[in-house]
Amino acid sequence: ERLSMFTCRSVWFSQRHMFMCPQLSCQMVELFEACQQQPSDLERKEVCRARLQQDIQQIFPSARLYLTGSSMNELGSRCSDADICLVIKGNCSFFLFQKKTDALRVLGRLLKLFKTLSYVERNQLIRAKVPILRFREKGSDLEFDLNVNNTVGIRNTFLLRSYAYADLRVRPMILVVKKWARYNNINDASKGTLSSYTLALMVLHYLQTLSEPVLPSLQRDYPESFNPLMNLDMVPEGPKHIPPYISRNQSSLGELLLGFLKYYATDFSWDKQVISVREARAFPKNNSKEWNNKFICVEEPFERNNVARAVHEKLKFDAIKAKFPLRHFILKGESQPLISVKFPHY
Repeated sequence: ERLSMFTCRSVWFSQRHMFMCPQLSCQMVELFEACQQQPSDLERKEVCRARLQQDIQQIFPSARLYLTGSSMNELGSRCSDADICLVIKGNCSFFLFQKKTDALRVLGRLLKLFKTLSYVERNQLIRAKVPILRFREKGSDLEFDLNVNNTVGIRNTFLLRSYAYADLRVRPMILVVKKWARYNNINDASKGTLSSYTLALMVLHYLQTLSEPVLPSLQRDYPESFNPLMNLDMVPEGPKHIPPYISRNQSSLGELLLGFLKYYATDFSWDKQVISVREARAFPKNNSKEWNNKFICVEEPFERNNVARAVHEKLKFDAIKAKFPLRHFILKGESQPLISVKFPHY
């Protein structure tokens, strides 16, 4: 991935959010502008989704395909893969396909279908806790992960999208943190580290828990807009009724990034606390199966399970923790440091 440097010219980003840590703030904006997903990227994914839905309906006439994850929540980059949720028989499907074996059966039929399609290739059935069918658009590097009836992914997509629009600093913060985590090899759930979704929740949690919060708890303040039982077709409509949020926090992007690293290096108790965006706080671990003896606990805002469960080895946990107490933040592009800033000791 080529990351280009630009002059700090962002018009959309308020200058009051850049007056402290100016070098770092400016570089974060440059990285965001260079890497954020473009409308053309989303359109390309949508064209493939619509084509797939037509072909899948030959087997499952009532099927619907939904783009989810970073492609739709405004937190993706130009290189983000596309997550797709296949929903069968509308809103009843969640109750009809709760078993992993049911999802595997459906994905197995789709695998046979996809082998006959001229526009997809490299089809692979992955038997994870949430099974997926992974494939690529033929002749390109655009990769898709398709799941069956994991409808919580549709709900949390529009929750995170609402947070992304709540404050101008959210999107560049999350993009830079994800790039930093990938650069430091701690952003791969399949290898026992943090998923991009977990990292996004960690950033949102930090922004909610500042003495002067950057973000509120949208689920707490507008429960009707994020009702977990809401009809799936209405999920995109719910957030449209939320009034604009205006934070009194005037911290720059650089200050917030430094604060994020400091929070998880010195303030947050990994062994005693659970990260909750739903409640906009860290609540104490209890002895439930979900939290007990887990290295990192991050609550899924709707299902309330642990989205950081992939971190199950102490060696990986220690490697993740070791990345936060930094004196020097560096994120390299293809041929030169893209972001390189020395921080004061904390």
